[in-house]
Order: sequence, then C-alpha cells, then structure tokens
Amino acid sequence: MQAQKLVSRPTGLQVDLARRIAGDIISHIHQTGTHLSEESLAKRYQVSRTPVRAALKLLAAEGFIESRPSNGYYVGEVPDGKAPPLLHACGMTADDLYSRLIQDRADRLIPDSFTDRDLQQRYGVTRSVLAKTLVRLSAEAMIEKRQGHGWRFTYSLLECEARLESYRFRAAIECAALSQPTFKADPAMLRRLRAAHEAVLRDSAVADLPTDVFFNLNADFHETLGRFSGNRFFLQAIQQQNQLRRLENRGAFARTSPRFRPSIEAHLAIIQALEDDDREWAAALMRHHLLHVMQET
Repeated sequence: MQAQKLVSRPTGLQVDLARRIAGDIISHIHQTGTHLSEESLAKRYQVSRTPVRAALKLLAAEGFIESRPSNGYYVGEVPDGKAPPLLHACGMTADDLYSRLIQDRADRLIPDSFTDRDLQQRYGVTRSVLAKTLVRLSAEAMIEKRQGHGWRFTYSLLECEARLESYRFRAAIECAALSQPTFKADPAMLRRLRAAHEAVLRDSAVADLPTDVFFNLNADFHETLGRFSGNRFFLQAIQQQNQLRRLENRGAFARTSPRFRPSIEAHLAIIQALEDDDREWAAALMRHHLLHVMQET
C-alpha cells in the first residue's frame, strides 16, 4: 500500500532523482546488468537512501529498470534512442523550475535582478523547491547574492569580451577532456550523435533550422564528449558553459545561425576521429572548431 502511494504521488525530489538515474542509464554511466544499489546511488547523487528507494520504484513501475525479487534493481538493455520515462511530481520540481528559469531568462521574461518573493509569485513553488534551485544556480555561478536583498544574474555572453573568454575557456577545457587517461568513448553514443547530426544535414533547409533545435544538438554533442572524459569536473564545466549560453540563446545563436552547417560538419569530423580512436586528432579538431566559431561571432 505504501509503495503504491509512493509511485502514484511522488515528491519532487523523488522525480528529479529518478530522472537523473534514467539519464545516466541512457548515457551508459550505469551499464547494462549493473545492480542499482541504494547505498551506491545515495553516495553518487548525494542524497539519503529513502529517496533513492522511491526513485528506483518509480523507474521499475515504468518498466525502465528490472526489479528482481529479493535481489533488488538492475539495468536492462538500453537500445539506441531510448527515451526516459515521463515522470511527474505533485507540482513543479527543482529541476523543472531550474529549466523554466533558464528558458524564461533567455526569453527576457526575468530581469537582471530579482528576489525570492518575485519568483515565488511568478511560479507558485514551495520555498524548499525555490531554495534548492537558487542554490544550484548560485553553485553554477549563474546568479549571485546582491548586497542587502535579492539576486542578480552574473554574466552575459551577449557582451563581446565575455563571449570571447567563454570560447577560449571551452577550447582549453574540452580539448583537455578529450585527453584524459579516464576518457572512454561509448560506440553506441557516438552512433547516436552521428545519426542526429546527419539527420539535420539531410534537411536542405538547415540554414533555417530553429536556434533551439541547433542549440540542443550542439549542447548534447559537447556534454556527451564531456561524459566520456570520466571526470565529473570537466563535465560540470562544460554543462555550466552550456547553461550560460542557453541564458543568451536568442541573441548569441541568432548571430551564428549561418554557421549551423559548418559546425555540424565539424562535429561529424570529431565524431569520426573518436570512432577511429584518434583522440589527439579529435582534440585538434575541437580546438580549431571552437576558436574558429569564436572568430566568426
């Protein structure tokens, strides 16, 4: 009875955690056949075992993972292109609010400075959900406390110098990520990336590709290679840069839309180098790609 209630009315924390576990399974961070132990997952995601237990029940109820009586939960086969389960909590979760805030900022619906009260009135979320989201945005250096009261967004990649610094930083970080001793490319993930890029190139109207579609393709490419590094700090740095760019996606990507095709072709060349197990060439291509785009913006 209790388990049924937990699955039918999950909390925001349980849903956020289930989504992260599902995303890591799709990214092959949790390999097929892996035993998903409560202890190891609680340590990995820095939560207690109780929400982990609930998140695993949610995923098992959706048939996304295997539940073996008396043996716990296991990762099953994950075919290419498998989508995560659609999970919903009672109200907006911290991850939901995080994504919504970034999109609304990109749409210029949120001013440079704001207060907790402003956001509570706008989104109707609990203080707990809002606090978790603000802590995450602050930890990722996207917002900072104002002196006295409220918050402000920290950087704007619409400013020329900040944009140039971002590209130089990305060139250093992403090339280094490709050279890590823990780097391990996943062939299935490379095939998925290749298929997604080639599908866009087959469209003769690629120059008119919506900026958000290109942005998501681009972010997925760079973050996937960051995951291959096996180093969480490289991945976090790449994800933070993507989030900063997402905040400015309407302005920054409007300027680069003519370069959609050359960027996609550059990505495919890097994918080919990784498929050939030539990481040195992949890193050289990555550096040339990022610095060339920087010069074009």
